[in-house]
Amino acid sequence: MAEIGLNGLEAVLAIARRGSFRAAALDLGMSTTALSHVVGRLEASLGVRLFNRTTRSVSLSDAGRAFVARVTPALAEIRAAMDGARSQSATPSGLLRINASVQAGRAVAPLVLAFLRRYPEMQVDLVTEGRLVDIVAEGFDLGLRPADLVPRDMIALPLGAPLRHAVVASPGWLAHHPAPQSPADLAPQHCIRVRLPNGALLRWPFVKDGEQVLFEARGRLTLDEGAIARAAALEGAGIGYFFEEDVAEDLAAGRLVRLLEDWTPPRPGFSLYYPGRRNPSAGFTAFLNMVRERAAGLQEQSVGTAEVPQS
Repeated sequence: MAEIGLNGLEAVLAIARRGSFRAAALDLGMSTTALSHVVGRLEASLGVRLFNRTTRSVSLSDAGRAFVARVTPALAEIRAAMDGARSQSATPSGLLRINASVQAGRAVAPLVLAFLRRYPEMQVDLVTEGRLVDIVAEGFDLGLRPADLVPRDMIALPLGAPLRHAVVASPGWLAHHPAPQSPADLAPQHCIRVRLPNGALLRWPFVKDGEQVLFEARGRLTLDEGAIARAAALEGAGIGYFFEEDVAEDLAAGRLVRLLEDWTPPRPGFSLYYPGRRNPSAGFTAFLNMVRERAAGLQEQSVGTAEVPQS
């Protein structure tokens, strides 16, 4: 059993989490064959089969479910102990794992690169995905999502400026349809539907003068990928609802036209979040300090801009 060590336990948890040897191998940075051998040796050592395998699927056996349930909190304690040991080091080193939405990943990427330049012994694994994951259960140090999506039991730090949505359509589409002046003017069948990572269909939130409206798009086209939805809007498939930054260049170039701008005020920006830690690693602490530095810098810029006299 000693030969298996933490690698074997991490392998089991990765497969259980991803439901696939191939996906787990990619997460762990090893080949599928090597991962299979590690799990096979662990199963042989334990004398039980942890996974039921077919050519098409992988699932935990009864023994595997019980094993994962007990190993998960134990490994969390081991990671915390290792972080505690690393925190005694004056030089940040080791791996920092961050889970973010695609848009949040783009926002934090410059900070990550600056962090790596400042601390050459650090590594960062930035995973972007649409679904909102349990960062503790899935082995992440930090999460990054819009502030209103941060789980309530997490500690959160603001990162970046407020966000805005943009309702847009192509000039070609608007040449044959009237531009809506309020959400009440939107024809549901003319709007591109977006499916969220949890399977639900996005309801478009609008706010103006204290009035809040949730609009349900019912267009003929339903998509679950922002880049495809943008391409569809450019092709004149209908009205789309996007993060402003995702269509900023199209708006500036006139490829898309903004609609209902007064109904899409700024909303809270992204927040970096994490569970309470008794002994954070030096690398973890250093990254949070950089986040705080950036937030302070943005606040100073905002104050400075506000104080510029108007001519």
